[in-house]
Amino acid sequence: MARRDTAQLAIRLDRQAEAVCKHYLSNGHREGRYWLVGDVQNSPGRSMFVRLTGPETGKGAAGKWTDAATAEHGDLLDVIRESCGLVDFKDVADEARSFLSLPRPEPDPLPRSRPERALAGSPEAARRLFAMAQPITGTVVETHLRKRAITTLHETGALRFHPRCYYRPERHDPTETWPAMIAAVTDLDGVQTGAHRTWLLPDGSDKAPVATPRRAMGNLLGHGVRFGVAQDVLAAGEGIETVLSARSGLPHMPMMAALSAAHLAAIRFPATLRRLYIVRDADPAGDGARDSLIERARGVGIEAVVLSPVLGDFNEDLRQFGIDALRAALRVQILPEDVSRFLAA
Repeated sequence: MARRDTAQLAIRLDRQAEAVCKHYLSNGHREGRYWLVGDVQNSPGRSMFVRLTGPETGKGAAGKWTDAATAEHGDLLDVIRESCGLVDFKDVADEARSFLSLPRPEPDPLPRSRPERALAGSPEAARRLFAMAQPITGTVVETHLRKRAITTLHETGALRFHPRCYYRPERHDPTETWPAMIAAVTDLDGVQTGAHRTWLLPDGSDKAPVATPRRAMGNLLGHGVRFGVAQDVLAAGEGIETVLSARSGLPHMPMMAALSAAHLAAIRFPATLRRLYIVRDADPAGDGARDSLIERARGVGIEAVVLSPVLGDFNEDLRQFGIDALRAALRVQILPEDVSRFLAA
């Protein structure tokens, strides 16, 4: 869409600012010259305010909004994009034209229904979040992982970077935005069922100073964040950084992060799997997951081999002792036939 067409579409929405707010920000209400709501995603609250009256353009224009909690701001096209969970601007423009009862520039051969907003925490919301993110190369995510001594970053398409990912401590608390690592959780067929978010400091030096810097959404049980495609051999562990640390020493071995001890114990096995390496965390929860997984694997004829860290987990080992020591420790724990196949030269 040309810039002029976009501007005209925004002005038409601004002329009906209150109607737009009633439709897309239905959890809010009018107070004087403003529409108050929790955030641009239509959460209940009062931190975001939309100007309902004013000139068509410039300072104080109708339709402009600001979120006092996050300092975000925008126009009514942004409201439509975020409240409907849309990614492509063409879909945003089509939705705006539908609301304004305007013809499309080029009619579609088939009628398009209005996109539904994905339920918070649903697999569809997870897929949309991942689609909005970008590859990690050259981003804060890559910086963060390298600061954790993780430099083996091949086959990490399951990881992406979102520069302003929403974070809300509790349901009715103000929304914050932080950079985040977004990880796709997939099933055995590669279908995305969920997502995992790790909020980070803007310089990537550490995790964001929030109460729960890691959160997952969607359907997780049995699935995981995958690095490489498993055939007869797979290594599985809990956390993303733990698994990537083990993969630094075994760069050719397919691995997956189940995201918790309970989910690790319940992972689903590929039909072709013959050997499972369990990337263990050295704590009671890790011991329980290890024991449960060994029993399940052996019950279906899969050989289970435990990989144990010296410290609490393999990322601690990697940062404390270095890659050469980690590689040496893994060499004596994997089976001899897997050394030449998976261990780094």
